[in-house]
Amino acid sequence: MGILTQLEIENFKSYKGKQIIGPFKRFTAIIGPNGSGKSNLMDAICFVLGEKTANLRVRSVKNLIHGSPIHKPVSNKAQVTAVYAEEDGTEMRFTRCIVGSGTEYRINNKGVPYSQYQEKLESLGISIKARNFLVFQGTVESIALKTPKERTQLFEQISRSGELQDDYLQTKSDMQSSEEDTTFHMHKKKGISAERRAARAEKEEADKYLNVKDDLSTSQIRYQLFKLLYNEKKIENLSISLQKKEKEVTKMESRCNNIEQQLKSKKQESAKLARETAVLDKKIQEKDADLIILRPQYIKEKEKSLHLKRRIDSLNKKLDKHKAAHLKHQDDIKSLKNELNNVVHLEDEYEKQLKEDEDVRSIRLRESQVHEYTKLKEQVAKTTTKFKQELNKIDREQDDDQKKLQSNKQRREDLLAQEKQLADQKNEVEQRIETLSKYISANSEELNKLQHHFDTISEDLRQANGKQSELNRELEEVTSKLSEANADNQESHRNQKRRELIERLKEMFPGVFGRLVDLCEPIHSRYSVAVTKILAKHMDSIIVNTEKTARDCIEYFKEQHIEPATFLPLDGIRPKAINEVLRSVGGTAKMILDVIQYDPPELKKALEFSAGNALVCDTMEEARKLAFDGSSRKKVVGLDGSLFNKSGVISGGASDLKQRAKRWDDKVVDNFKRSRDRCRNELKEISKIKRKEPELQNLKSKIDGLTNRLKYSKNDRETNENVTLEEKKRELKLVRDALQQTKNSITKLEKAVSNRKDNIDSLRTRINQIEDQVFSEFCHSIGVENIRHYESKMLNKQQSQSKRRLEIQSQKSKLQQQLEYELKRDTIAIVTKTENVLNSDKMELKQSKLDEDKQQEKIDRMEEMVNELREKKSRLKDVVEDKEIEVKELKKNFNQKSKEIASERNNMSSLENRKEQLLNDRNGILMTCKLDNIKIPLIGTSVEELQLEPGHERELLDSEEAMEIDEDVDQGDLRFKLPEVQIDYSSLPKKYRNAEDASDYKDLNDELSSNVKRLQNLLATISAPNMKAGERLDHVNLRLAETSQQFEAARKRARKAKADFEGVRKRRYDLFMDAFEHVADHIDNIYKDIADNASAQAFLGPENAEEPYLDGINYNCVAPGKRFRPMDNLSGGEKTVAALALLFAIHSFQPSPFFVLDEIDASLDITNINTVAKYICNETKRNCQCIVISLKEEFYHYADSLVGIYSEDGECTMSKVLTLDLNKYVESKP
Repeated sequence: MGILTQLEIENFKSYKGKQIIGPFKRFTAIIGPNGSGKSNLMDAICFVLGEKTANLRVRSVKNLIHGSPIHKPVSNKAQVTAVYAEEDGTEMRFTRCIVGSGTEYRINNKGVPYSQYQEKLESLGISIKARNFLVFQGTVESIALKTPKERTQLFEQISRSGELQDDYLQTKSDMQSSEEDTTFHMHKKKGISAERRAARAEKEEADKYLNVKDDLSTSQIRYQLFKLLYNEKKIENLSISLQKKEKEVTKMESRCNNIEQQLKSKKQESAKLARETAVLDKKIQEKDADLIILRPQYIKEKEKSLHLKRRIDSLNKKLDKHKAAHLKHQDDIKSLKNELNNVVHLEDEYEKQLKEDEDVRSIRLRESQVHEYTKLKEQVAKTTTKFKQELNKIDREQDDDQKKLQSNKQRREDLLAQEKQLADQKNEVEQRIETLSKYISANSEELNKLQHHFDTISEDLRQANGKQSELNRELEEVTSKLSEANADNQESHRNQKRRELIERLKEMFPGVFGRLVDLCEPIHSRYSVAVTKILAKHMDSIIVNTEKTARDCIEYFKEQHIEPATFLPLDGIRPKAINEVLRSVGGTAKMILDVIQYDPPELKKALEFSAGNALVCDTMEEARKLAFDGSSRKKVVGLDGSLFNKSGVISGGASDLKQRAKRWDDKVVDNFKRSRDRCRNELKEISKIKRKEPELQNLKSKIDGLTNRLKYSKNDRETNENVTLEEKKRELKLVRDALQQTKNSITKLEKAVSNRKDNIDSLRTRINQIEDQVFSEFCHSIGVENIRHYESKMLNKQQSQSKRRLEIQSQKSKLQQQLEYELKRDTIAIVTKTENVLNSDKMELKQSKLDEDKQQEKIDRMEEMVNELREKKSRLKDVVEDKEIEVKELKKNFNQKSKEIASERNNMSSLENRKEQLLNDRNGILMTCKLDNIKIPLIGTSVEELQLEPGHERELLDSEEAMEIDEDVDQGDLRFKLPEVQIDYSSLPKKYRNAEDASDYKDLNDELSSNVKRLQNLLATISAPNMKAGERLDHVNLRLAETSQQFEAARKRARKAKADFEGVRKRRYDLFMDAFEHVADHIDNIYKDIADNASAQAFLGPENAEEPYLDGINYNCVAPGKRFRPMDNLSGGEKTVAALALLFAIHSFQPSPFFVLDEIDASLDITNINTVAKYICNETKRNCQCIVISLKEEFYHYADSLVGIYSEDGECTMSKVLTLDLNKYVESKP
């Protein structure tokens, strides 16, 4: 395969003059700055290869000449020559010149037409239409963003299958038009065939019609005679049964009257006994009321006795304690007196001993020595008079302070003892206060509980009394209303069972609402008759939510053998649409739905089904006008029950209509009964609550007792807290203050004594010096160191004596103070006071016991009387119960007889109704025969001569037994009163005159009825005979032959058009699939080579496998190392690589010798640039030549040669070219 070796450009766009660009290698990169003319070089290649001018970014060919954009073209012509070299070295020159406003084509400098020029290029593999040799700037990105439909167009362009699109559409349109024409003639042929069959059937039906009509007339006469015969037999049997029933009822009524007389007598006796019982009840209630008053008084006295008893026990304990304290006090006084006597005796003995010791000591000195001692002493006294006076003064002061100090210390001891005693007393008072507080707290809590219980019961009783009054008033009102409504009559057993059945159904099946009559009611009693007339048979219908619930209920009825009932499932009924216009017709007219109130809301659908668009008016005249005078008839009912149907039939109230209307009143009565039963039940519950009154009195007594005990305890605690404890605290404070003062005095005295002692020592030292001078010789003579040594012995003795004397006096003083304090304490007064209080409480307890016994005696007498009354009442109650049993038995018999009579009356009424019904049936049969022209044989007359009796027309409207006829009721069901006629049964076969029982009658009736219905149905299927059916059949046969010829011609045209279309479709499909399958087979490997990774995947898939060119082509890639993602979610580089893979795959389908790519690396990163460049290198070595415009060094340094484009500025930018062969620098290339 050859290559493009060079380009020769002359005055083309930015290339001024003639410039030779090349040579081009297998891989040539065109580089240069932006705006230098690289893209113009791309345009030159496209231009020379035949690209249209519009794709070269200019409006006309002249704009391609250099300088034209600035309106200064350098020449009137320009040209581009591409030099193509074959593998064997042969060169071919392709030239395209701009001449005037057109272009010329040359091959090897020889002018050729464009078609020859194009064929030559295509012979080399260069397709101008497919553009398989170049990729414009931005094409890569646009390919990556193409939709599936755009990819299909790309493949159509490459495969050239798109050239067949017009032929494809034209042949397809021709085929569809031919098929439609064929279909039209085919349907036309079928229609004429059906018309022929219909004409043939008309002819056959005309033949059958007369035969069937004759058979039907005979069967109808036989059937009506059969019904009339057995109708007369049934009427005769019913008349005989009625006579027998009348006789039986007369006998039963006589027996019932006798039982009623007995019942009245027994009721009077029972009422008398009931009054006596009521009197006894009243007396018992009065005695119970007295007991209710006495019991609390007794409980109060008993509580008082218990309180006094506990108080006496407490006082006895206190008295014992006070007596023990008094005895201890007496012992303490006696002990103190003994101790004081012993101390006094000890003092006397000690003074006596001191006197004896003084006498013994004075005789130890000689008399001369004593005299000398005295003389010297006087001398010393004279010498130390001043000092001794001062010393004596200080000694006196010292002695006084020492005495005060000793007295204060003694007082301190006394105060400490008194403080301890007062603290003990204070603790005792506080302990008693704490005990009282605990007692008060416990009793307060108990009192609160009792009070709460008392309040609860009181509130219950208060509410019960209020509720009882309300219920009594309500019960009186309900009883009065029941009496007015005469509602005390026993509900019929059948209605009661029906109510129980409905309640049972509601429990078993949640979807059951109840009977319609129980779920709704008129908004006013004036509408009762009208509503009853409209609802009619649906009043007793049972409303359920779904058909399934209805079937379950019916199954239950069958299992329990319950009489049948009608069910209205809300999801199954289809009511007529409500005409809202009827709500505003004027006058007194209202929609029947608007005068009915109902609950729950779901019931509305059932009422719409039952009542429809019926109206109600106040008067019969207004109802008649509203029903018939308007543009359209309406169904209207008057307040008296007169119903005007759309069909024109007017019916009055049936005999039992007003009776049935009373069922709405029965609902009110039922509500009254339920209210009465509810009031009675609530009164019974209230009576249980009122039995708590004695308990309330008992609680009140307990509360009063606890309140009194709490009052005494609180007073005691308050006295101890506010009087005794405060008094002890004051005394203790005074003692502690005195103790503190004493301590301060002791400290002050001790400090004064200590300070004074230093002065005494100084004076004594001075005196001693004087004495030593005076007594020096005397001391020497008696053998002592100094006179003080002698005197010390004597002085120590005196000090010891003084100390001993002081101790005895101190002990004596202390005992005297203690004895004085104990004598002041009057413990006997506390004992006396406690004994007085105890004696008073004992007297009060004795009196309380007497009062308690009196109350108990009264209660015992009262209870004895109540028990006697109760026994009497019990005996009387037994008698009453016996009477009630007799009354009940008689009442039961009476009710049973009444029920039997009512049952017989109902049976008679049923027989009469049946007889009347049979008579009406007979008249109805005769009238049917008259209306339907059934000529049954009559004696003395004929069916045509039958006439209504005079006045019967009015009876038709006013009869109480007239049937209700609505729009959907057949006129043949009307019942008329006709004159008596005699019927001739001789024409009725003997087989039909001698039915032995009901089963035979039913079989014969079914046989005759089915035969009539069969013939009627057969006759109904046969339309009136068409006498021209033969002529019509011939005409249809001619038309059918003509249409068959047209149909065959259309079929031939359709087959030819389809064959033409299939040929074009196959050629288009083959061209498209050749290109698509080639690209689809190669794209995965190409994508792996470009991505340089075996894990990369690329695949194409058509959306329409049958005709892929009609729909899109999906293109998806899995980038290396990533999961599958849609093309729109790939990065820019990944999209570019995918687009390049698609481009190279497409290029491989019809490869051109060279491939020109304009800036395909714009969106690639370095890694992708390297992989793409390596792939292009490999491709250029194997398959084709690549000329790439690039701005990235990472890409173009892989090229074999570089073509550098640069620009020179001027009036018009001029592009210049440099060429560099990189093969010379193979070693330096990566």
